[in-house]
Amino acid sequence: MNIKNTFSLCFFLMIIGSISAQTIKIDSTKYPRMVTLTDQQDHDRMMQVLGIKTLRPGPSGNESAPNHANYDESLANPCPQLPDALTLKNGSKVTTADIWWNKRRPELVEDIEREVYGRLPKNIPSVQWTVKITDKEFVGRIPVIAKQVIGHVDNNEYPLINVDINMMVVIPSNVKGPVPVLMMFGRPSFPSPAQPSLENMEKINNAFKEMMIKNDPSLKAIFDQYPAYQPITRLPGTNFFAPPPVGDLPPTEQLLAAGWGYATIDPASIQADNGAGITRGIIGLVNKGQPRKPDDWGALRAWAWGAARGLDYLETCPEIDAKKIGIEGVSRYGKAALVTLAFEPRFAIGLIGSSGKGGTTLHRRVFGEAVESLTGGEYYWMAGNYMKYGASEATFGKKTGCDLPVDSHELIALSAPRPTFISYGIPEKGDAKWLDQQGSYMATVAAGSVFKLLGVKDIGVSNDYLTEKMPPVNTDMLDGHLAWRQHDGGHTDAPNFKYFIPWANRMLDYKKQ
Repeated sequence: MNIKNTFSLCFFLMIIGSISAQTIKIDSTKYPRMVTLTDQQDHDRMMQVLGIKTLRPGPSGNESAPNHANYDESLANPCPQLPDALTLKNGSKVTTADIWWNKRRPELVEDIEREVYGRLPKNIPSVQWTVKITDKEFVGRIPVIAKQVIGHVDNNEYPLINVDINMMVVIPSNVKGPVPVLMMFGRPSFPSPAQPSLENMEKINNAFKEMMIKNDPSLKAIFDQYPAYQPITRLPGTNFFAPPPVGDLPPTEQLLAAGWGYATIDPASIQADNGAGITRGIIGLVNKGQPRKPDDWGALRAWAWGAARGLDYLETCPEIDAKKIGIEGVSRYGKAALVTLAFEPRFAIGLIGSSGKGGTTLHRRVFGEAVESLTGGEYYWMAGNYMKYGASEATFGKKTGCDLPVDSHELIALSAPRPTFISYGIPEKGDAKWLDQQGSYMATVAAGSVFKLLGVKDIGVSNDYLTEKMPPVNTDMLDGHLAWRQHDGGHTDAPNFKYFIPWANRMLDYKKQ
């Protein structure tokens, strides 16, 4: 849609909204006063709660800066020995699946929740899903049903904060039987909104002109001067006679062509991507507008919780195969997708794109993005306790990533034996060295031992993360339930979709009907 049409429609909606809007008054004196803090104030408050006097500053991504990040591999592993995912805290080895599920996995969940991502509170309110809009559309040449659905979180206990989860669900209508769906973190939008006929567009424009003239009579002279002008025009429609596009289709269209549906869920509608919003969103709602405790959930865990609530809705749709729903994300949303897959067992499969520190990359590694990057700038992604590992001076002394009781290979292992595809691009195309692809490969290699214990294949190498070499770019390591592929593109997982989809079909035993 061009700027002119966007402005016209927005102005039209503004006028309609101003006519129909109702003001709902809430007696705020009945509830705890909502705390408002800046990012820095919230960060400083958590430091004080934890007894931290000084944090080490995070490195600069600018390689010419005095405090640039380390990119020397010889300095990247100050504590190369990882915690063993298959050794219990009492020193006993995990030798069976039963020991994993009943003893070791709960140990890891406890440590990862307490020290890294935070715990889910026990009193999270329920979510009521409603379909806001249903639209029949075409994506390329594929007919689809697109639904915008809103998940309203019950805020009766604290009505000063409203949380409405925004999700778009798109299902191909030319496929028989329930279809798999890939849920993606991102900004929801209708892929190709159906449009009124030319006759209906004329009626809309006539009504719009009348309303504009009523609002500003001087506009009549302008419309009289240009009688054929239509303020609102139709968008270009699908041209079924046009040749197929050159190159790969967009990921969403690849999914639809393969008989999959997709859902896009908006993380910002669940929890803000900043520290100032930590007393708002779902975290603020549960805390009744108060700041977090050190082991409370951060934004990554909140986004994962929201995805699980979106899954609740998808499970009610007869056109969707509830046993074949996956989760996907890139960058910070790649971190969120991995956290989602690790903690929500109903997700059947995951595509984790370029997730970096806090995702698949080892916390212990000092290469590019560092623990200090997260304990400083993006502290709100994590539990407050995570900040301890960036402390240079504190009541407890000092800590680094080497002091963490867990690492990212164990987060990946929490997804086992469900299919988990780790995706990266290359620095030359924009998937920066900052993300530490090597550290993610090491974590993937180390996580493989758990996949093997649970009876499925990993990426097909030994689990010696210190000696296994990262394969060349565009090498397929897709024979197992744990998969690795570094494509030759940038900070995106789009180039890997044409490999992910057939791999996922094989893993989930799905064939388009």
